[in-house]
Amino acid sequence: MTAAGNPLMKLYGRLALALTLLAFTFSPTPASAEALTVEHGLCHAASGLDTSDAALAARRFSCGGLPTGYHRASLWLQTDPARIHLARSDLALMVHQSRFDRLAVAFTYADGVTRWQRVRQGDYGSHWRAGGQILFEAPERGVPLASVTMRFDRLASAGLIRARLLPKADAVVQSTGMAVAIGAALTLLLVSGIYSLSLAFAVRRQYLAWQAGWSATMLLWGFIWSQAHLGIVPGLAGTVSAQIATFLACLAVAIATFSAVLAVDRGAVSARLRGTALALGTIVGVVGVPLALIRSGSLTQWADLLGLVIVADLLAVAAYLGWAWRRGSVEARDFLAAWCLPMAVLAFIHIVDVDDRVWGGGSQLLVLAAATWQALWLSASATRRLARLRIERDSARASEALAQQLARRDPLTGLPNRRGFVDSVTPLLERARADDLPAALLLVDIDRFKSINDVHGHDAGDAVLCEVARRIARWEGPMCTVARLGGEEFGLLTVGMDGIVLSRFAESVRLGIAACDHRAAIGARTVTASVGVAEVRPASDFQQLYRLADEALYDAKRGGRDRVVVQRRSDGAGPSDDRSSREAMLSR
Repeated sequence: MTAAGNPLMKLYGRLALALTLLAFTFSPTPASAEALTVEHGLCHAASGLDTSDAALAARRFSCGGLPTGYHRASLWLQTDPARIHLARSDLALMVHQSRFDRLAVAFTYADGVTRWQRVRQGDYGSHWRAGGQILFEAPERGVPLASVTMRFDRLASAGLIRARLLPKADAVVQSTGMAVAIGAALTLLLVSGIYSLSLAFAVRRQYLAWQAGWSATMLLWGFIWSQAHLGIVPGLAGTVSAQIATFLACLAVAIATFSAVLAVDRGAVSARLRGTALALGTIVGVVGVPLALIRSGSLTQWADLLGLVIVADLLAVAAYLGWAWRRGSVEARDFLAAWCLPMAVLAFIHIVDVDDRVWGGGSQLLVLAAATWQALWLSASATRRLARLRIERDSARASEALAQQLARRDPLTGLPNRRGFVDSVTPLLERARADDLPAALLLVDIDRFKSINDVHGHDAGDAVLCEVARRIARWEGPMCTVARLGGEEFGLLTVGMDGIVLSRFAESVRLGIAACDHRAAIGARTVTASVGVAEVRPASDFQQLYRLADEALYDAKRGGRDRVVVQRRSDGAGPSDDRSSREAMLSR
């Protein structure tokens, strides 16, 4: 097996283990909660909307077949707690919100007393709970419950009803756990959305903006599906919230499709497959509008059909990403890994009925958890890619800086070369001109260096140059910069030093070079240097300084070598041959 395949196999192995645990967890097992559906545990009857709730006793319920004729009327559903092995009085009914105008719940006791609790579209009162559920608690009377009846007015579809009868204590625990789980998921989605949006602005990547939009859509969907928004806008309770949640769910699928497809380079995958994935995503988003508005009996059929389109969309996106990954797309690899869990969850909830599991959150809670995982994975993978790019950028910058530094350094002696010297002296000369300070350039040329190479070899000559460079480097400081200008010529530029002080400094440079120990390279031979000094006040540009210093160095060489010649210029006067402007100091 290839190294690239190992992480994928590990991912699939963990995914399979997770799904096995999910299947075991949510498989039908004896529990204190009893799921109620029109196919199991509920008898049904229908009446006109004008029928009073008090007419419950006159209803005749049918416990077989499916209810009909209730879409513009009232649907009555009834269960006997004793028949479903919950013969106790401390019961609670939890109904997953659906599309209806009004819901009335009757708790009828063995002594014939009936207690009603009601909610309606736009007003759930204190009955709503996190996870899209409505809680009705049977009043404590010390008398066993004989029946629990639900009356739905203008119900969109009986197939959408999800109800559970369970002990009150369990209802409290499950409601609290559901609120904590949903709150954590929504918080992570919020953080992921903000982070993705900031990355999109920072790196100007379109798919990150789509990803942020997807996180925001899923956040809004989870906020509305879970009914958390009812604490702020209670008037949205009921059908309106269900319709908005349906539209947002379809929109989230469309945005996720665009985010995944647009993250991959256009030329990496077949244009036909790319167009198919985008078309399916667009269809899901567009169909969400009419599906959100449907309140007829065909809602379930349309939802099943849309589910097939969503599955086709996910498969198309998976094929698109897999193809791009095989062609080396890192983005495709990350998106494919992020899509694995949501796709597996979608397949799982189509195979295993979990609508009455997960504390009543059902498939929606699993989808919310998978979406949160997907958002965090994509954010982490984007961060990893950007961190890698930043490391590469920083490395490139460091390499560029090193190259620039090497371009300004003499590789033999380590001193700045002529280019680096010019870069260094420019700010010094500008400072000298601004402060009206004198500037001086010392050109140091090793005497008879060619004979050293001829007699002792170039390695010995290089050793002499390095030793002289180490001595010259001692004078480098804030007001003095040094360099090897080429061959056996070195340069020192000073600011703020003139007259006899400058002359003594130049003489100390000559004597310091003569005092260098070269015995390891050339034996007892003494190495001397000639120094040409150009002193200018006020400071001029480097080229003019160099021309004056070069003339002085020529005079030093012509005068017998191993000496210092200083040439001074002030007040803009040019170089002069007068004794007043040229001074020679001979070695003693």
